[in-house]
Amino acid sequence: MIPALFFLLLFPVAPGPGANASTNAVVKNLEAHYRSARTLEAIFLERYSEGSQTVRVESGKVYFSRPGRMRWEYESPQEKLFLVDGKYAWLYLPADRTATRKPVKESDDWRTPLALLTGRADLSRFCGNIELLPTDAVLTEDRPSSAGNYVLRCTPKIHGNAEPDFREALLEADSQFQLVRVVIRQAGALQTEFRFGNWRENIPVDESKFHFLPPPGVAIVEAPQPEITGQH
Repeated sequence: MIPALFFLLLFPVAPGPGANASTNAVVKNLEAHYRSARTLEAIFLERYSEGSQTVRVESGKVYFSRPGRMRWEYESPQEKLFLVDGKYAWLYLPADRTATRKPVKESDDWRTPLALLTGRADLSRFCGNIELLPTDAVLTEDRPSSAGNYVLRCTPKIHGNAEPDFREALLEADSQFQLVRVVIRQAGALQTEFRFGNWRENIPVDESKFHFLPPPGVAIVEAPQPEITGQH
């Protein structure tokens, strides 16, 4: 499931809803918004698709904390926990009494635009190219879901011969530069869409939320290698 190319020489002026915003202005304001937030809380809906078929829809509450920590509490259709504590990424399935862990550097989510929410506010780390999509984009899902929103399309930066973790990603922000939607598209027509709502910023979040303490009797399993591309 992250140093700065877009360094803010001046405090950015946010383009108002309906203004002819430039890609650079939207990127700067989005990064500045999340650079200033030390903790975040939101509700989320996650939809995982293969081609035109929706495979899984889940929902719950998510927390983010700088630097580099997040906690996804899945509530429906079944309880599970995905947690990044800064060192490990954990996936806990209460029904199976198992917890799988892998080093953060091997976690897919850590190398995608979702890391923007963990205080690593630099899209250039992931994006080789970023463009602001028109409101009448060809694909309906590439258009803003609400009037006044902005949709950025990010194509991955290529590092040597390494395969990128995603083919492209969409980041939709509202007029206040809060993320309302993130779409991550991978090879093989795989797509994961996250929708966020009820954002709360810079609120007290108990430190214990970002540490995983296995309940008695829960087996700890090391993630297999090579890593399987999948979603938490």
